[in-house]
This record gives sequence, C-alpha cells and structure tokens, in this order.
Amino acid sequence: MSHTTKRSLLFTVTNDLSYDQRMDRICSALAENGYSCTLIGRKKRESKPLSNRSYRAVRIGLFFQKGKLFYLEYNFKLFFRVLFSKQDVYCAIDLDTYLPMYFAARIRGKKLVYDAHEYFSELEEVVERPLVHFVWQKAEAFAMKTADAYYTISRGYSSLFKKRYGTDFQVIRNVPSKNEVEDIQKDEERFIIYQGALNIGRGIEEAILAMHNINGLTLKIYGEGPIENELKSIIEQEKLQEKVKLMGALLPQELRQETLKAFIGLTLFSATGLHHQYSLANRFFDYFHAGIPQIAMNYPEYRSFNAKYDIACLIDTLDATSIEDSINALKDNEERVNEIRVNCKKAAIENNWQIESKQLINIYDSL
Repeated sequence: MSHTTKRSLLFTVTNDLSYDQRMDRICSALAENGYSCTLIGRKKRESKPLSNRSYRAVRIGLFFQKGKLFYLEYNFKLFFRVLFSKQDVYCAIDLDTYLPMYFAARIRGKKLVYDAHEYFSELEEVVERPLVHFVWQKAEAFAMKTADAYYTISRGYSSLFKKRYGTDFQVIRNVPSKNEVEDIQKDEERFIIYQGALNIGRGIEEAILAMHNINGLTLKIYGEGPIENELKSIIEQEKLQEKVKLMGALLPQELRQETLKAFIGLTLFSATGLHHQYSLANRFFDYFHAGIPQIAMNYPEYRSFNAKYDIACLIDTLDATSIEDSINALKDNEERVNEIRVNCKKAAIENNWQIESKQLINIYDSL
C-alpha cells in the first residue's frame, strides 16, 4: 500500500537508462510504495527517448563519451546536479558514481546508500590494469566506510565485502517479476541467446568459436559494448556469419519476448577477478523466468542455486569445447530439456521481484 508521507530518493548510474532493467525495477517498486524517486543517468548521442515511468528519469548530456575524461566530466556535472537537488536520501549505484554522491550528501546532510551491483575493483578490465586497479581499490575502501546503508546483488559479494572491509551488505538480487513469465510459441529457427553488455570476460568470444561444431542452432547476441567490433572481426575471420548474429541492444520488453523464443541461454564468465567468480548475473534469472535451459559457470552462486533448482548445465572452464559439448548434449536430449523447463517454472515462482522487493523496501523504510 502506498504511503504519501515517505521521503524522496535520488539514484545515480553511468548508463543512459534505456536498457537498465534493474534500476527500473528498483525505482518502480519504491515508487509503488510511496517514495518519490529520481534516477539520473547519462545522455548518449544515440540515446532513445525514455518511456513513461512511475518515477522521474533525468539524463545528463556529455561532451566526452568514454574513458577518463568521460568519468571526470560526468562526475563533475553529477556532483553539481545532486548538490542542488531536494531529495532526502541519495543512493550511488556502483563505485563510479559514489564520490560525487558522497560529497553532495555530506554537504547537504543527507543519508547516503551504496548499491554495489558489481564488485567494481575486481572487474576484469580493472584487475588487469595495475594502476587503475589500485585507484579503484582505494575508492572502494573509502566507500565501504562512509555510507549509511549498503546492499548488493549476491551472497557471494556480500561475504567478500564483509571479509575484506568488515562492512555488512544486505542482498537484493535482480530477479524479474513473476508476471513477466509467460508461454510463447518458439521460433522454428532454434537459437542460443546471449543478452547483456558486450564486455571482456563474458564468454562471448568462446561461444562464437563453439559454433563451429554446433549444427541446427544459431547464436544471437543481444547487447552493445566496447568489444562489439572485436566480435564482428571474430565472426568474419571464422566465417561464422550464417551461425552467429549480432542483434544490437533491445529495450527490456522487446528483449523479454526474444528470450522467451530462445532454446538455450548463456551465462558465462572468465575466472579473472572476483567480480566474475561470485557474480549472480541478471540474465541468469531472466533465462529461467523465460523457461529456457542455460549454460552457466560452475561458480559458487550458480552452483548453489542450481543444486536447489537444476535449471542450468554448469561448466568448469570457459572454453569453446566445454560450451560446445554442453549445448550439443542439450540439443540432442529433449527429455532433459523438458525437465529443465519444468524446473524453471518452479524457480520462477519462488524467486521473483514481488518477493525480493520487500527487502528493498525495508532498507529504505529503516533509514
């Protein structure tokens, strides 16, 4: 039930908001429970118009679109935008928006929340650059001691943060709403789906190479990101244009429809960095809510969930052969696929946003 007396909340991210299902769920749930929410992101040159929402969405225009200058410009503009805002509680989403939120919150005497969607200092693209890694580690250590409340996306991250920094994180997983679960006619063309950012360490390159020895299925890759051109080159060099398609980014409601049509989903990560090893990716939940089997890594969070629900085939190492073997084993075993689909429905009933969002509301009610 909505309560009109609740406070106003301000959230900040570095994306352009169009494809951010997680923040849409969070802000919508809080708005439905009486909070006035504002979400600030960036405006890209190619940004699409935002759909109507139950909360206010604002995008900051930038001259620089990537790299260090992007972060400097965005953080500078974000600080002054937040400093003169009238919200009661500030929430920084991930480490790359934390510092401007911290300084603005302290100057204005506002409550500050840190939402760690990622283990930022352990991202592969950070870990492999020593100076960058050092800087983000220092920023992370500062963030872990200076907010008023903390939450993250997995028990794995929560445990790691507690062990490393002594900070208690509550866990809010990014599970879809149960009303997003529906049956749909599968396409005659059976396909494997990857959905998410096109970043290093996501197993996309290995999945493309695996397609050499997978017949009767295509691989559709939905998303955009820094390695898109590299992926195009691999597809061309390996002459896999007929088997692998880069589909671009879709709006959340469109992506859900495509996921429902898929045969198998991919939730793959390299072992570089603790971010990957203890992740609990959005797409892991999106796939079983769509009722499709998936290939996932045999990392702690996925292993624990799969032990309970049996909705995925887990692989120990990220390489083309492991992916290929798992997909071919599923492709030729209709009985196993049907068994997993039944398990997916049970997992979706017991793990959904209607249940998960109650804990989120409690966090903000307690501030």
